[in-house]
This record gives sequence, C-alpha cells and structure tokens, in this order.
Amino acid sequence: MTVISGTNPVPTVHQRLFTQIALGARMLSLDGHDDFNQGQISARAPGSDTFFIKNALCGFDEATPEQIVQAHVDHTLPAPSLAPPELPLHQAIYRARPDVNAIVHSHAPHTLVFGATDLELRPVSHEGAWFAGRTGLFTTTSNTVLDIATGDAIAEALADGNGVFLRNHGGVVVGKSVRHAAVFATVLERACRLQLLAESSGARYTSSSLQDVRLKRDFIYADLSVRSYWDHSVRRVRRACPETSSWPRA
Repeated sequence: MTVISGTNPVPTVHQRLFTQIALGARMLSLDGHDDFNQGQISARAPGSDTFFIKNALCGFDEATPEQIVQAHVDHTLPAPSLAPPELPLHQAIYRARPDVNAIVHSHAPHTLVFGATDLELRPVSHEGAWFAGRTGLFTTTSNTVLDIATGDAIAEALADGNGVFLRNHGGVVVGKSVRHAAVFATVLERACRLQLLAESSGARYTSSSLQDVRLKRDFIYADLSVRSYWDHSVRRVRRACPETSSWPRA
C-alpha cells in the first residue's frame, strides 16, 4: 500500500498514475504554467468515480507522487483536507465527460491573455490545428471556481471540446490520459502564443486549410505521436529535475 497525502492508503496499482501526474506537473512548470502553487493537474482510471489531483499546497514545479490527493467525482461527498479549492471544476468535468480521464487547469500567460480577447483560435500553427474549432469560452466569472454550479457551467462551455478558456483566469485542457492532457496543455499555450505574435505583427496572416488541419490531427497528434511528445517531455524533466529519476515507474 502507498499513503497519499491527506487520504487513506490506496493500492500500489495507482502508483503509476501518481507518478504521471507529478511528471505532468513538472512538465507544465518547465513550459511556463507556474503561478505560485495555483493550478491543478488531475487524473482518474477510466470509469472510476474517484480521481487523483495535485494537492493545494504544492506548485507544479515541486509536485511529487507523494503530494497527490484522492477525491470523489460526487461533490456531495467529503473532500480531503489538502484538496485544491477548485476541486469542483474537476468534479463537474469528470461527471459531464466520461471520455475525459485527465484535466489540466493553469494560468499559463498566453492562454490567459488569449482568453481575455474575442479572438477565435485559428490553425496558424500545428498546435492551433489541434484546437481550432474545439475550444469553448467561459465568461460568467473570472474568480476561483469554488462551487459546483460554476464547475457545471464551465463543463457546459467545454461541451465535447478539447479545452475551454476561462476569461481573465486561464484555461482548462482535457484528455483521455495524463499524457494527453499534459501535452495538449503545452500545445494550447504555444498555439495561443504564436497566434498572438501573428496578431501583433500587424500583417495579414494565413491559416492552415481544413484538409491540412485534418491531416495534422491524424498524424502530428495521433496517439503514438502524443506518446513520443510525452516521452520527450519526461526526458526533459529528468534532466532539469534529477530527483525525479528515483520516482516509481510512470
């Protein structure tokens, strides 16, 4: 058995998931998602009514497998003492989207700025091709998501998409695994940065054709490709954070 912060012991079968969450958090840190200890990354086993999430006190840059807490999708059940305040955001999305097994919410700067505009995300880059036409926008409040009603409204804005901008707050990216959610959170931040650069140039700029968008999604963001991006990112984390090499296998 492994004891996870703020919870009862849980089976070691979940240890791989804890390590993936912690590695995903370190990836997000290296890619500029840090905002003190704010932001979350969570994951669940497919079909599970519980999930695991980085605790409220540690930042992306210092997350470890031991700093993960277990929570219920059902918001009426007690939450662990170290659960992050925005737990309702994750509970609402997991309840609304059975296909989603991992969620990233962060205040990545270009994603946040993009969401503060009325720009439509365009396939300016490979990254934009993945998200074009697949992002929602939540505008009701820019405050911390502290209640399930706000979480439900965000899940509604997300709909069946891959991400949702929280106006003046940041972004949420979902995926079918930790690998997908962490990689695509990085992808969204880069897509926003590149389009904002194009916008700021003052010049006319073009976007990929619909056919190219389909081809990019099928090849550049195929599951095998995402796995290779994850593996590359893990190697980068290992170089930047040597202590992660001693973590259990991910």
